[in-house]
Amino acid sequence: MDMHPRALENPESSLDRMIRDESELTAGVKIEAGKHYGFFTDTTLCIGCKACEVACKEWNNLPADELGLTGDSYDNTGRLSAHTWRHVNFIERSVRANEQAPFQSGWLMMSDVCKHCHNAPCLEACPTGALFYTEFHTVVVQQDICNGCGYCQPACPFGVIDLSISDGKAHKCTLCYDRLKGGLEPACAKSCPTDSIQFGEVPELILRAEKRVQALHRVGVDGAYLYGTPGAAGATGGLDHLHAFFLLTERPETYNLPPAPTRPSNRVLPSLAAGLAAVAGLTLAALATFTRNA
Repeated sequence: MDMHPRALENPESSLDRMIRDESELTAGVKIEAGKHYGFFTDTTLCIGCKACEVACKEWNNLPADELGLTGDSYDNTGRLSAHTWRHVNFIERSVRANEQAPFQSGWLMMSDVCKHCHNAPCLEACPTGALFYTEFHTVVVQQDICNGCGYCQPACPFGVIDLSISDGKAHKCTLCYDRLKGGLEPACAKSCPTDSIQFGEVPELILRAEKRVQALHRVGVDGAYLYGTPGAAGATGGLDHLHAFFLLTERPETYNLPPAPTRPSNRVLPSLAAGLAAVAGLTLAALATFTRNA
């Protein structure tokens, strides 16, 4: 068989062993069932290029949402939806030119995505079992089982899940479940030119993120903190922690993130108790009224 001259110039592999998963080369991660994988998104590195959005749409064959300017941002996507599983927020701060530090931008940018909660409220609310934990502890919707009831929408404290008008089913980020099964890094993380989106095992990502926060504090970025790691903002209300967590420099609300998200299931028992107490009170009042009139 004839070989290309370029191939003949380099007949030996530069690798010292067989690489089973491409993710070992692109992300330094070997993907194995039973381990917990996720994203660490460092917003201080995001340049708003939207390569992650494009890669997500191309890999998952997602159609474009409404085209055109929203009128309140240079971002034309607007929000996460059934057809937009990655969304880069463009947040412009009011910074006067004569007060801004040199070489700094007045923009905050963050690539938002499903958080793949450790204790996922959407999964708890699903009556058909369409939402499930994969072998990589990510949360995925099975459209063939979804009945379009929409219970998962209000259950999600981050407003991620959306029902598609094309099929009436729930859709969201799968953390590229099909790619993980094939040993491939998720499309958005692989396409990110600044490594703002980093893929890996969650415990390792948390350690990496903590070191990044410390490094930013040393250079004067005192407002840097983690959102979604155990014990931090975003990991409240029984969620435990998020498998897609963030490094932020402003309040969560600035990035359209809730400061203290909770699981709706935590409110079921108190709500039920309050309802029963109200019914009991009305019953006693009615009995007292009838007793007096008797």
